[in-house]
Amino acid sequence: MNDRDFWLADAPVDLAPLRRRVQHDRAGAFASFEGWVRDHNDGRPVRGLRYESYVALAEAEGAKVVAEARERFDLCAALCVHRIGDLAIGDMAVWVGVTAAHRGAAFDACRYIIDEIKDRVPIWKHERYVDGDAGWLHPESPRGGDA
Repeated sequence: MNDRDFWLADAPVDLAPLRRRVQHDRAGAFASFEGWVRDHNDGRPVRGLRYESYVALAEAEGAKVVAEARERFDLCAALCVHRIGDLAIGDMAVWVGVTAAHRGAAFDACRYIIDEIKDRVPIWKHERYVDGDAGWLHPESPRGGDA
């Protein structure tokens, strides 16, 4: 683990230390989001995927997103980690956690962070399908597809 507010991880993430990092005496609410690798996309069975990124740019832009959320929603704390590398069905691909004085701000900030990460951070998904085909998914649509 590290002391940044956004980072890319090339190994599974332990959630307990992340939750401890967002705990705050001023917080009355905690909200989180986990995005998992699912077994289908656009009607096609998926067997796994790979996330790739321009790490320096992605981490800088991701940090901006988290900082914006912290200011916009008056948060106590906010963190986001996104996996890179090969992931299997069921693996956690992204985690967002926020704390705030009230639940509305926590929910809104959590959604803001994941939506902005999907829109702005250069992370590319390469899906591998059950039929042996594979393909890069590009964030051409709003939110870059569901996660």
